[in-house]
Amino acid sequence: MITDVAPRRPDWLKVRVPGGQNYLELKTIMRDQALHTVCEEARCPNMGECWEQRTATFMILGDVCTRACGFCAVTSGKPQALDLLEPSRVARAVQQMGLRHVVVTSVNRDDLDDGGSKVFAATIRKVREANPGCTIEVLIPDFEGVETSLLNVIRAEPDLLDHNVETVERLTRRVRRRAQYRRSLALLLRAKQLAPARLTKSGIMLGLSETDDEVAQTLRDLREALVDIVTIGQYLRPTAKHLPVVKFYTPDEFAHWRDFGMELGFRHVEAGPLVRSSYHAHAHATLSPAEPPGAG
Repeated sequence: MITDVAPRRPDWLKVRVPGGQNYLELKTIMRDQALHTVCEEARCPNMGECWEQRTATFMILGDVCTRACGFCAVTSGKPQALDLLEPSRVARAVQQMGLRHVVVTSVNRDDLDDGGSKVFAATIRKVREANPGCTIEVLIPDFEGVETSLLNVIRAEPDLLDHNVETVERLTRRVRRRAQYRRSLALLLRAKQLAPARLTKSGIMLGLSETDDEVAQTLRDLREALVDIVTIGQYLRPTAKHLPVVKFYTPDEFAHWRDFGMELGFRHVEAGPLVRSSYHAHAHATLSPAEPPGAG
C-alpha cells in the first residue's frame, strides 16, 4: 500500500553542495549560451560531482515539457516556439568546456509533428562538426512511437542512444503519464534493429512500490529488447507534489541488481542509490554492444 509518509532518508544518500571552480565555470558557460541542463531542471543529486568533472547533460527543445510525469521536476505546460539556433549553441558550449563525451536530452514535445527529433539530429551534427572526436550520447523521449522521428535521430549517428522505461510495467501509467511501457521497449528494440552496432541504454528508478519480481522482469524485458547498458538508481521525490518514496534501497540491494543484470547479459549495469542516466556516461561510450540473448 502506497502512503504519503516517506521513510527517513538514509545517510548514503547525502551529497555535497555544488560550488567548485569547474562547477562555477560550467554554469557561466551554460548561462552565456542560454542553455538548459537536465542536471539543474531535474535537480540531479550528482550535479556537483559531474560538473566538477566537467560533464553535463544538455536539455534541448526548451525547459517546458508537454507531459507532467509523477516523478519529474521539469516544468510542464505549453512550450515556447522552437529555437533553431540551439544546436549551434550546444556545439559551442561543448567546445568551450572541452568535453570528450556529451549527453543531450530533452523535454517531451508532443506538440511537434516530429517530437523534436529534427532538432536532436541537428544538435548531433553541429556538436560533431565543432568537436571532432567527441562522443555523443542522446537520451530521447518516446516520440509517441513514431518511427520516422526515431529515424531522424538514428541517421544523425549518435554513439549511444538512450531511452528510459523509468519504472516497472504496473506503475508506468502512474509514474510516466502518457507513456507506455511496451511502446518504450519497442522503441529500444527498433533502435537496435536500425543500427545494430550502436549502443542502446535504458534506466529504471527504484523506490516507487515495485516488487523484486517486477524489477527482475523489467530487466529481462530490457535484455529481450537488446539493450546494452542499464542504469538503476533510487527515486528521490523532487517536491511534495510528486509521488512519494515508498522505500529506500540499500547499497547492497543495488549491488544485487547490478549482479543480476550482468548475469542476464547486459554489457554494463550502473547501479547505486545516486545513479542517474548520465552518471559515469563517459565510461559507457567505449563499450562494445552486447550479444543478443541466447547467443554463443
